[in-house]
Amino acid sequence: MKLRALAVGLLPALLCGADLDSTIAERMQALHVPGVSVAVLDGGKLLWARGYGEGVNAETVFQAASLSKHVAALIALRLVDEGKLSLDEDVNRKLRTWKVPENEFTKTEKVTLRRLLNHSAGLTVHGFAGYASGTPVPSLLQVLDGAKPANSPAVRVDMVPGTQWRYSGGGYEVVQQVILDVTGRSFEDLARTLIFEPLGMKRSTFAQPLPKGWEGNAAIGHRTDGDMLAGRWHTYPELAAAGLWTTPSDLTRIILEIQAGGGRVLKPATQRLMLTKLLGNYGLGLGIEEKVFSHGGANEGFRCAMIGSLTGGRGVVVMTNSDSGGRLATEIQKKITADRGW
Repeated sequence: MKLRALAVGLLPALLCGADLDSTIAERMQALHVPGVSVAVLDGGKLLWARGYGEGVNAETVFQAASLSKHVAALIALRLVDEGKLSLDEDVNRKLRTWKVPENEFTKTEKVTLRRLLNHSAGLTVHGFAGYASGTPVPSLLQVLDGAKPANSPAVRVDMVPGTQWRYSGGGYEVVQQVILDVTGRSFEDLARTLIFEPLGMKRSTFAQPLPKGWEGNAAIGHRTDGDMLAGRWHTYPELAAAGLWTTPSDLTRIILEIQAGGGRVLKPATQRLMLTKLLGNYGLGLGIEEKVFSHGGANEGFRCAMIGSLTGGRGVVVMTNSDSGGRLATEIQKKITADRGW
């Protein structure tokens, strides 16, 4: 599909009533989305990547929000391959600096890595708001216990693990802690050496706050009315759940690795487990449907979406720097997949 074909006739999301002949620029203006970056895969190759909006190009980094979760899952599963973690062991056996508080819900069923990655461990805290520039940023332990200056509740088990699917960003922070405890290394360093470097992801980092050297080509978050987020973006110490900065092009490298059946990051058998549907039409770090795997993301001032085919090497990643960008990301994905007959 040529760029011109994308720039005309975006499909309306959920019958939004938008003119089918609207250009990307018109839709960005209508939805108060200052910047959009898109990357498209087909046949196992990057077909094209492009940024839209002033100061946005294919190399501009955006907050990936919950697209961080499947990267965190890759790190955890790599440690499973190395024998440092087990999918079905009580994580409290590996946690050292913090423990999941036991209660009546954990008497028989335990919090395990498989359940954490699948959002079925019974843990609380859906998501995180991050921390505005100039405000105190909590440690991971403070986030887990809901202790000041954390702005989110404590992460606790409030239903029997393994019985229900319920999205839990808090659960992924337990994953982050167990990864730190079994390796003794920073999450940022592990992501770089285990994932980013092997896959050639040169524009990706879990550094929070964003390092000064990255700020020159980083998208600035915006509210639904188009106003810039105070301080440009929030800091997210909740790295596994929401802390990744990256580009759509870099994220397509992860899609390709998953589609290829592993090899550079995971053993093929472990990669298949990642795409095995468990509770909630969700695998280990990814939503799983009949023909695709996917995930969305929402941080303050940023919205993004990713979809990859289970066969055919196809995929689309859209990243925006607006609280209203989710609607545009859906429109772009629909247009691309419809035009290419996916």
